Amino acid sequence: MKKNYTIPIIVMILLFGMISFVTNLASPMGDILKNQFNIPNWHGTLGVFANFIAYAVMGIPAGRMLQRRGYKRTALIAIAVGFIGVGVQALSGVVASFGVYLVGAFIAGFSMCLLNTVVNPMLNRLGGGGNRGNQLIQFGGTFNSLCGTAVIVITGLLIPQGIKNAEISNAFPLMYAAMAIFALAFVVILLTAIPEADRTAEPAPVSLRGPLQYRHFVLGAIAIFIYVGVEVGIPNVLNKWLQNPDLALLGTSVNAEAVAGSVAATYWFLMLIGRLVGGIVGSRVSPRAMIATVACLAIALVATAICVPASVMVNFPAFNGVHGFGLNLIPLSAALLVCVGLCTSVMWGGIFNLAVEGLGSYTEQASGIFMALVCGGGVLPLLQNGVVDIVGVAGYQPSYWVVVAGFAYILFYALVGSKPKTVKQ
Repeated sequence: MKKNYTIPIIVMILLFGMISFVTNLASPMGDILKNQFNIPNWHGTLGVFANFIAYAVMGIPAGRMLQRRGYKRTALIAIAVGFIGVGVQALSGVVASFGVYLVGAFIAGFSMCLLNTVVNPMLNRLGGGGNRGNQLIQFGGTFNSLCGTAVIVITGLLIPQGIKNAEISNAFPLMYAAMAIFALAFVVILLTAIPEADRTAEPAPVSLRGPLQYRHFVLGAIAIFIYVGVEVGIPNVLNKWLQNPDLALLGTSVNAEAVAGSVAATYWFLMLIGRLVGGIVGSRVSPRAMIATVACLAIALVATAICVPASVMVNFPAFNGVHGFGLNLIPLSAALLVCVGLCTSVMWGGIFNLAVEGLGSYTEQASGIFMALVCGGGVLPLLQNGVVDIVGVAGYQPSYWVVVAGFAYILFYALVGSKPKTVKQ
């Protein structure tokens, strides 16, 4: 009789949401840190960097832990570490320390890495791999985007005085909520039967050589590094660009921080929509065709956004502080960049699905390597913000050529690099 995996699937999707909630908190926190401690753009991105660089440290050990300890134990450890990481970030607000916050972000990154290591192969396994496995990952990504959008919007609502006057302590309610959710998730996972990988057969040796024999996996791991970098970098730099007081892109009659944050949150909301659509059609459209299509569209959108002058404005729905929700004039380039969220939405699940195809017992190790490469989410945004700091206020749009190059590689992977092939010995 076919087993019913409804409860494990729901649990994995909920954990997918927690990953985004904690990770995306680092972006608005970066703006708070930038103003509270009077630091440059790239310093404000160090919280994001610390969160993602933890993946580089923990990724491969996480894969080994998953292989040896199984899905349930690894998930419980991840949740406990996440509780500690968010707690340290809250402590940084009490002692008003930038360094303590970075330590907390780094610890939280360990948790996110472990959770990602569990959730992605688990959903793929529960779906039986192939299109169905990709479909479940896309549905998990939908909830991931919902939580990512919510944390940015809620952060703005918690800071009515504006980001320039905010402090870490203003985000305490979000941190306490995250800790409470971690505690609840720990209990739920503890009481839930999670199907494990078949341990009756001889386990695959704990060696990196196994998954690295497959060229499509190696190129896919590089694609994940680039994908996470461009996914995070697009709204991160966009938010800073729109609210830059030296540019006054949004005029003086609006709350620039509120509008900019709302526009950036719309990017994550469109990722939610894209993942929902991707989940619906995922069983009928191959991951390879899906990624190739959205990569082409993303290149076109970002390249156009770079070339269109910032003075060309369009009406865009956004929150304007005390004036509420309505249409506000923003640069057309910003609106185009927001639309890229529809493209990036389905890339994670598709790349993961293609990269682990045919890996068999090496899947758990491969997942750990994948998680190590997620550190691209800290590296590429840092590079983009570095371009802005070097060029000056005119560097925001040109910095997106980094994103175009990233999407070009992802297109190459979809068309060529994802075809299963072992590396010649």
